[in-house]
Amino acid sequence: MSASHAVYSLRLHIVFVTKYRRKTLTSELLAALREAFAEILNDWRCTLIEFGGEADHVHLLVGIHPALNLSTLINNLKSASARRMRNRFADHLAKFYWKPYFWHRAYYVGSAGEASLETVKRYVEAQGTQEKPRKAAKRPPPA
Repeated sequence: MSASHAVYSLRLHIVFVTKYRRKTLTSELLAALREAFAEILNDWRCTLIEFGGEADHVHLLVGIHPALNLSTLINNLKSASARRMRNRFADHLAKFYWKPYFWHRAYYVGSAGEASLETVKRYVEAQGTQEKPRKAAKRPPPA
């Protein structure tokens, strides 16, 4: 991706766990969460690259932009998705929670890149160790 004066590739692996680790997430609820997360992230100029989950937690692989406030995004993802799910699946969730709960307060977030950490380390360490020939710029023939 790119912005005015930056080229970037920022990806995050995010995990949310249901409150009390209750097994509330059905296949229908997971499908609704995928849709909700994609919409919410789009509003934040981010992209949902991949989504998966089980009965008590979800994993998101998200592409973000560099001007993002990460904790604000995480809090918004959790609160907006919880509100949508509680509204849409109220009867189902009432079996598990008597208060308007959905996500556990804690979460996991980690950076995820296309290259492994070892590959990036080797690349950085190799900088300046060997002169590489530059290609000559192509110039139009004189008129």
